[in-house]
Parts: sequence; C-alpha cells; structure tokens
Amino acid sequence: MSAVSVVTTMIKSSPHLARLSLSLFWVYLTLGRRVHKARKAFEKQLILQGMSKEDAKRLSACFEELRNSITGMLRQGMTGSFRQQ
Repeated sequence: MSAVSVVTTMIKSSPHLARLSLSLFWVYLTLGRRVHKARKAFEKQLILQGMSKEDAKRLSACFEELRNSITGMLRQGMTGSFRQQ
C-alpha cells in the first residue's frame, strides 16, 4: 500500500472513528448512573418483599461488581490495543 492510500483511508474513516469514540464515551459516562438506578430499584423490591435492608444491599452489590468488570474490560481493551502496536 502506498502512503497516499493509507492517508486517504485514514481520512475517510476518521468521522466513523470519532462517532464511535463519542458513543463509547457516552456509554461510559451514563453507565454509572444507570447501574445506580438499577441497584436502588432492585434493593427497593427486595425490601418490599420483606428482606432486611442490609441483606438487600449485600445482594445488590453484584451490580457494582459487574459495572467495574465491564469498565475494566473496556479500559484493558483500549490500552491493550495501543500496547500491541
């Protein structure tokens, strides 16, 4: 491949990469709020069914663990791809 074709390909793909980057950033920003809302709703339902508040919080902790593992995988995927180059 010539240098001209590489540059042309990079220019053509830059709007798509920018859109993808913005979408991933937006997902990362809103993920914390959405997990918090889901966790609180789950705790509320458990408490309404008669479970103690402490047990409900302990059971809903898996939501935070899942969020942390998802964000960790995303970070590792992004930084890992830069390290391989």
